[in-house]
Amino acid sequence: MAAPVEFPRRSAVAAAAGRRLRADRARQLADLLRRQVLSGAFGTGALPHEDRLATEYGASRNTVRQALDLLRDEALVERVPGLGTVVRCAKVPHGLDRLMGLAETLHRHGRVTNEVRTAAPVAAPGPVAHRLGLTPGTEVLYVERLRRLDGLPLSLDLTYVPIDLGLPLLEADLEHTDVFRLLERFSGRALGSAEITLEAVSADAHSAAVLEAPCGAALLMLERLTRLDDGRPVDLEFIRFRGDRIAMTGVLHRDDPSRA
Repeated sequence: MAAPVEFPRRSAVAAAAGRRLRADRARQLADLLRRQVLSGAFGTGALPHEDRLATEYGASRNTVRQALDLLRDEALVERVPGLGTVVRCAKVPHGLDRLMGLAETLHRHGRVTNEVRTAAPVAAPGPVAHRLGLTPGTEVLYVERLRRLDGLPLSLDLTYVPIDLGLPLLEADLEHTDVFRLLERFSGRALGSAEITLEAVSADAHSAAVLEAPCGAALLMLERLTRLDDGRPVDLEFIRFRGDRIAMTGVLHRDDPSRA
């Protein structure tokens, strides 16, 4: 009996499924290796040889190569002749479970410096006034800062502060002090809470130039409204982070689902 004929359509579907499966495996391995890179498991040196990674993770060598290519595209690793695949730029962790300024958050990872690009009173745009509980057009202090970690551009921060707290900021050392610390000093109260939204955005021409990133590169944009411990909103920020230099981390606790 003649062998069944495999139609070209079926062959194409099977081939596509095979490619998809290999790509899925490469992405899965890349996720595991990315966490190793970001956690410092490889230090700043070379990753294990491809054969060793294939054995450790039960993957083919081609899958390992595809996974490393994905990490290279993210600028986390690079291929160096004679050394293999080495860590290029380990991201620093930025915690999302505590209300802290950038210098406070990253003090173990390097020195944060601020380049104040703009600091001046402006009429509050409607959405800003609404978030800060002000009448539209009320003056607020607008501050634009480039934040660097050990000299490398890390974030571009756009900040709006009510004018009664903003005017003292104009006389303060914004280049070397987190705004959070200054707000607590000038208000005489502790910061209480913050509402945050984190999303990916494309780098516009201005942000790309300031952050020394390619135009259109993916940035992490953190929108944060911070309140004093009495509930007053005092700081509205739009922070664009270089996604290749920072990773957002946190610890989440599950409430009793029966209370939902």
